[in-house]
Amino acid sequence: MTKTSVGSKVDDFVIPVTGGDFRLSDRPSGNLVVYFYPRDNTPGCTLEGSDFRDLAAAFRHAHTTILGISTDTLDSHRKFKEKMRFPFELGSDEDHAVARRFGAWRQKNMYGRKMMGIERSTFLIDADGVLRREWRKVRVKGHAGQVLAAAREL
Repeated sequence: MTKTSVGSKVDDFVIPVTGGDFRLSDRPSGNLVVYFYPRDNTPGCTLEGSDFRDLAAAFRHAHTTILGISTDTLDSHRKFKEKMRFPFELGSDEDHAVARRFGAWRQKNMYGRKMMGIERSTFLIDADGVLRREWRKVRVKGHAGQVLAAAREL
């Protein structure tokens, strides 16, 4: 499996989500935002999800679906989604397959210890399935608005 790069078509993938299974090729027409985040119910991840939630209507208006992905279980995702009232699906990538495809599963340095984990990153895929933008090492504040602006340009 090769890493997806900007300007290339994203290979089809299936991931279990809070509402069943998500298959890239079966998504609603329009754009897709895939945002990878480290863990449910942590401060940065909660803020990031809340920002996408608060802009969900504007994303719909821009013909863009939102999909959040982490390595947490579906049970954890369901509780997080309900608690935060996210109007979008959360995908469980426990084997890191989708994160690896996007290059979001990376070595991290935490308190001097090297470990593998999700690098907070976001990808914007157009209606034809082509990766148009990527944001890596995301800083949460203002990020969802930046992604929305990019989606509106497609």
